Amino acid sequence: MSESAHILVVAHQTAATPVLLAAVGERARRDPATFHLVVPGSAHGMHKVVDPEDSGDDEAGRVLAEALPKLSKAAGQPVTGSVGDGEPLMAIQDAVNLGQYDEIIISTLPRRVSRWLKLDLVSKTRALGLPVMHVEATTAESPAGVA
Repeated sequence: MSESAHILVVAHQTAATPVLLAAVGERARRDPATFHLVVPGSAHGMHKVVDPEDSGDDEAGRVLAEALPKLSKAAGQPVTGSVGDGEPLMAIQDAVNLGQYDEIIISTLPRRVSRWLKLDLVSKTRALGLPVMHVEATTAESPAGVA
């Protein structure tokens, strides 16, 4: 029996969308794997400067609590999770430096509204040297009011 791959999943507003759940389920069926979800905190930019103690962890914690049971069901086993830095690349780098991951799955909003895609997060993450799978939520899956 081969050792399980360790997969880092990075998502925020799309952490419980059908496209991400399907990607996790497909990856779990392909080979043995364990999954860890990192939800970057919500605070970024000037908000982080104005109130550095308010890292947006409450919202990220709610996202994490909602997503973990759904991801665990999709993976067929418990998925662990944590709240990361408010800047998604920093959250990914922290997780990679603290853990031993073999692959990364990044879930984003659709291209026209995704701040992460505008920041070129997927390409920057690939520069870390790990395989990266990008899944993009459809407009129908996106949270209402996202602009």
